[in-house]
Amino acid sequence: MSTKDEILKYLQEHNQYVSGEELSEQLLVSRTAIWKNINTLRNCGYEIESMTNRGYRLVSSPDILKPELILSGLKTKSLAKKVFCYDKIDSTNEEAKRQALTGAPDGSLFIAEQQDGGKGRLGRTWNSPAGTGLWFSVFLRSSQLPLQVTNITLFAGLAVCRAIRSQTNAAAMIKWPNDVVIGSKKVCGILTEMAAEVDRIEYVVVGIGVNVNIESFSDELSVKATSLRIECNHPVDRIPLLQKILREFESVLNEYSSNPESTLADYKTLCVSLNRKVQFTKDKTTVSATGVDIAPDGKLIVRCENGELISINSGEVTIQGIYGQT
Repeated sequence: MSTKDEILKYLQEHNQYVSGEELSEQLLVSRTAIWKNINTLRNCGYEIESMTNRGYRLVSSPDILKPELILSGLKTKSLAKKVFCYDKIDSTNEEAKRQALTGAPDGSLFIAEQQDGGKGRLGRTWNSPAGTGLWFSVFLRSSQLPLQVTNITLFAGLAVCRAIRSQTNAAAMIKWPNDVVIGSKKVCGILTEMAAEVDRIEYVVVGIGVNVNIESFSDELSVKATSLRIECNHPVDRIPLLQKILREFESVLNEYSSNPESTLADYKTLCVSLNRKVQFTKDKTTVSATGVDIAPDGKLIVRCENGELISINSGEVTIQGIYGQT
């Protein structure tokens, strides 16, 4: 860690004025070096107050994604203890899979300011403009995976939904299986990928994309996509939201291991796919039904118009009133 990063970390950990002498003694560098690095931090967008006889105090940080900012105050036990940050990358999911081959630690976080090859479900392109969202992947090896690993996407959705509600008060809901919506529009998409052998799962990569501070969308996208900034009418700080998502994700995984019924019940209360008219394709035929439940293995249970109950585990499911569906 550079002297600049060490100074920043120290100021973040002390929510008060810290003297130049204390910084010099703790970091084993000269007072001149402290002053120069403080100015460098200011030039990078950090607001740092200085007061004679009291020292320096960090007032605010720029909205940039840096490992030291993400780790400061994160307070998770296992997730994101190793953070890989990128200014621009093809896809954080792809990078996580590449790093898996070189021994990426369990719980690693891969996050980028911009993706130019992000993907959603069914091979769709995921728009990831620079500096406006949270485009990240969580890498999980078998030690952290729930026994019902097929539910991992649902748990990620629950974590994102809880975090958005906590940090912004926006009425986020979950569209089964992998979207988070506000009203009738999508604010977050989740793509889970895994590598498995015959008798075990080697790892799972959970990719999450949240539209945070996007100010507007194209005419085509505006009917089905939104952002937290649009919904809240003000910018949203990305790092506190990211930290809350990670804490909630870890919490949901722990909750599920001890009380799966309660975790699934919490999911259902926030699932907009239940008690709504849905459509899906079965045997190349479009079927209309009503979402009625989520099975323990994460499947959506629907009641068809003839009264038959069907469990859906994949494919495209549309919901009346969501994404412009009528």
